[in-house]
Amino acid sequence: MPRPIFNNEQKVMQQINLNKEVKVKTKFNPLLLERRLREKRSSKYVEMIKQLDITGSHMDQSKYQEFIDTINNEFPDIDFDNQLIGIVAQCYLGEPYEVHSLDMAGNIVVHYKMNENMPGLLNRARSLALHGGYEFIEVYIDCLCAVKADGSVTVAK
Repeated sequence: MPRPIFNNEQKVMQQINLNKEVKVKTKFNPLLLERRLREKRSSKYVEMIKQLDITGSHMDQSKYQEFIDTINNEFPDIDFDNQLIGIVAQCYLGEPYEVHSLDMAGNIVVHYKMNENMPGLLNRARSLALHGGYEFIEVYIDCLCAVKADGSVTVAK
């Protein structure tokens, strides 16, 4: 008896794999990435990031992961590849705190006191977070994305 040329089981599995929706994160060229970063943020994303103050100075790992998942859901098509350094916002915990940050590299939320130094690139966003009328500032390697309450974005280089 001749053997079939195609294995039917393999053919079915290939068809199933073709039907799956695959979300592939891509590395945009710098111009396309900047255009994508200028897009309005969703209200869910803005509300979640605003909750950084509610968490206080300590955050458990599950809550931190919830913030990271929210960021990833906002940008499902982008592989930031260490380009997103963190998020800085005005802190409403009161004296002596002034701003807080979600540090992507350190996996922590830190509340900074007045005149306390922030690490590296996060410090660039401090004055904008305090006096710019924005909800929060996304800090990237080469730019700052200032996000207003309605989700509109201003990019500063």
